[in-house]
Amino acid sequence: MKKIVKTVLLSCLVIFPLFALSACSSRSHFATQKDQWQIYTKEKKIKIGFDATFVPMGYEEKDGSYVGFDIDLATAVFKLYGINVEWQAIDWDMKETELKNGTIDLIWNGYSVTDERKQSADFTEPYMVNEQVLVTKKSSGIDSVAGMSGKTLGAQAGASGYDAFNASPKILRDIVANQKAVQYSTFTQALIDLDSGRIDGLLIDRVYANYYLEKSGVLDQYNVMPAGYEGESFAVGARKADKTLIKKINQGFRTLYKKGEFQKISKKWFGEDVATDQVKGKK
Repeated sequence: MKKIVKTVLLSCLVIFPLFALSACSSRSHFATQKDQWQIYTKEKKIKIGFDATFVPMGYEEKDGSYVGFDIDLATAVFKLYGINVEWQAIDWDMKETELKNGTIDLIWNGYSVTDERKQSADFTEPYMVNEQVLVTKKSSGIDSVAGMSGKTLGAQAGASGYDAFNASPKILRDIVANQKAVQYSTFTQALIDLDSGRIDGLLIDRVYANYYLEKSGVLDQYNVMPAGYEGESFAVGARKADKTLIKKINQGFRTLYKKGEFQKISKKWFGEDVATDQVKGKK
């Protein structure tokens, strides 16, 4: 009898936590289907997902701290509402999944607006513009997009550049080796391979390329040229149910600009004012 009771108790101890976890998971999933602004303000915190290698937008320093334009901007926006930001480094290729599952509340890290991404997330108004560029070593002799014919191209997996590469094949995909791009989890890894000659060219965000190469002191060793794709807009991605959150961030952008804080952050990282007309209040 004691053996039976013991077995039942052990079963309950195993089953109950699983049930509890399942219940919590269901509540979390249910919560993501609703506007959560009141929860953010009550808890005074929000979790933002980002690629911790994307300089100068948001990246990890050697001491483990997170810095960057988007880090400063998001912190300033939520300070207006008394909300603290918790930064969560994520696999950029899984960003929409992380948002949907409730692991993060926002995607804020040079996140380009595309029609495909609009299916998974809602966006704030754009706060900055960007373009895709092709980066090659000057020693390679490749100084144009046409020069990539038969050459090996690299791109970051899940990045807007890789999406453009596939969406507009005539620009690059049709001419590069195997009509494919070698995919990397981070731009840093891709640049290491470009430097070593394992790839011949890299499709990358202009803001990252210029900042990284200039700060590394090697900009004069590389060609940085427009890839030929349409310009992009950086915006913040949220779950479709978080309408109030999107509204508050948009308001935050304009408030910071009126106070001159947006400009200070912009000039700190880029040496110029990168704000869009929407941020400036000119639609």
